[in-house]
Amino acid sequence: MRVDTAAARVASAPNAAERLASLAYNDMRRVDALILERLDSHVELIPELARYLIEAGGKRVRPMITVAAANMLGHRDAAPIRLAAAVEFIHTATLLHDDVVDESGMRRGKIAANLVWGNASSVLVGDFLFARSFSLMVEAGSMKALGVLSAAASTIAEGEVRQLSAVKDIGMTVETYMQIIDAKTAALFAAAARVSGIVAGRPAAEEAALEAYGRELGLAFQLVDDALDYGGAAAKLGKSVGDDFREGKVTLPVALCLQEAQGEEASFWRRTIAETRQSDGDFEQALAYLGRHGALEATLDQARSHARRAREALAVFPANEWRTALEDLADFVVDRAY
Repeated sequence: MRVDTAAARVASAPNAAERLASLAYNDMRRVDALILERLDSHVELIPELARYLIEAGGKRVRPMITVAAANMLGHRDAAPIRLAAAVEFIHTATLLHDDVVDESGMRRGKIAANLVWGNASSVLVGDFLFARSFSLMVEAGSMKALGVLSAAASTIAEGEVRQLSAVKDIGMTVETYMQIIDAKTAALFAAAARVSGIVAGRPAAEEAALEAYGRELGLAFQLVDDALDYGGAAAKLGKSVGDDFREGKVTLPVALCLQEAQGEEASFWRRTIAETRQSDGDFEQALAYLGRHGALEATLDQARSHARRAREALAVFPANEWRTALEDLADFVVDRAY
């Protein structure tokens, strides 16, 4: 007897993210086709640069959440596909802009686009992608969904500006840091989930549940990234290790250390973060301080807490394979740290 191809793909997937990708395979092919179609431009540099980043990989988690949430709700028209493509364009635009600001050398395991084409080109192509995302939102036919995603785009920009202002600020509190990542990372996850509820015509309580799922998942995702920057599985995920430290960014692991730092340790963080005067061996010393305070494990504990809340937010929906896949994705976001 022939095994159903889609079911076989899901059953053989090695982890929750791959299982969700297998489940959403057909929809994501439509999303990818739409993305490639809308990258078209008579200005050759635009599709060339954008494809460089988009085709570099990444799990397309944010747009996958949009199509998965729609399927969980039994809503299968073209609107979620267009909104998913818009979500990916917003995300890719922010990556292009971030790499210029952060001067990071790597993105998705490849040389950052701005190092290949220059900062000006990266910023302008990012602007092009933002414009394309709004066209797709309009085509989805929901002013409310347009409002949610456009608000998310504004919130992301605000979060990035707040983070830029907080670089080298060793006085930043844990509370302030969580507000920053809620804006710069979690807002798009939240919007990506919520818009499917909007176009499916679901009640406000279900919209809120989807938004909560996305927001909690996004917070967990960012906190795991914070921990990965200090080692662990980062290399396997195509991430540069130590970028946050070298750039003087106070992420949650460092913020937790700063709450307790005194004497020699306080001087160390002031020199390496506030003044970014770093020398050989400083990153290893930072790791030692993080270990002393249990900061990486505490960061992952918070990520686990947010992932658990993401799962709980989906409890209002009837059980089906899509809900299970989204719940399991929350666990995977934390598991990838190991």
